[in-house]
Amino acid sequence: MIDKSHIQNIQEELFTECNLTVDMLRIDLLHPIVSGNKLFKLKYYIKEAREKNKNGIITLGGSYSNHLVASAYAAKQIGLSSIGIVRGERPKELSNTLSDCIIYGMELQFITREAFDKIDLHDLAAKYPTKQIIPQGGYGLLGAKGASEILSFKGSENYSHIIAACGTGTMAAGLINSSNSNQKIILVSVLKNNFSIINEIRKLITPDRLDKNKFDMLFNYHHGGYAKKDTGLLDTMKIFYEMHQIKTDFVYTGKMISAFYDSIKKNFFLPGSRILLIHSGGLQGNRSLTNNELSF
Repeated sequence: MIDKSHIQNIQEELFTECNLTVDMLRIDLLHPIVSGNKLFKLKYYIKEAREKNKNGIITLGGSYSNHLVASAYAAKQIGLSSIGIVRGERPKELSNTLSDCIIYGMELQFITREAFDKIDLHDLAAKYPTKQIIPQGGYGLLGAKGASEILSFKGSENYSHIIAACGTGTMAAGLINSSNSNQKIILVSVLKNNFSIINEIRKLITPDRLDKNKFDMLFNYHHGGYAKKDTGLLDTMKIFYEMHQIKTDFVYTGKMISAFYDSIKKNFFLPGSRILLIHSGGLQGNRSLTNNELSF
């Protein structure tokens, strides 16, 4: 699935001065809709749905969820129905994200934030026995299993640091499970004060990797919280695009880039480090911005 064409070398005077080799893994280019890590996180849930002869899927997310769109499209492609449980009451005007979900055949069910946070997936499975339940963001062992294949390409073992944005922790666990003990996974939390994420990740790490594989979680680059932004974040995204013609989104990958540059300024990386930035997709989230907020 991933080959050399998806690995983009990034060169800057800053990297040369610090003696850093920087590549970006462009899994955002694998599919236009099931973008980036969604392709991997959904893989084994969809596989299980077919093996168990389920007639549809049920999943959860917010109004701007990349996961909901990807799930709706993936289900439609293989002839499964889909239900999306959306956090929050139905707005007067649907987001572009939710409109796309409807286009792809997803039935949307809106519930209050309080009720959403109390959803029990076991109860949901009992209520809908013919449906495959996919947790929010694909979180779970099946999602982590799929995400572990992100580093399956030849040469992945040559990187000293692997950097990615982190939401539910599903991709994070997959990266940790498939990395080598001499590699460090650096995760950028996109949620404010989401300190419980470390335990959520550890629940998905295989026992043989739990104590051997190293990861750091950076909590100070949320830029206001989930799906929040500030001028510093948008400026970083603009500059990165102008220098490398790579689009990022303000919810996930833009915050990863922001953390990466700040880490360089703080001398986090030793000279000679080989760094892999993971572009996990999600560009559709930028559609909620006004026309003049980004230059791409």
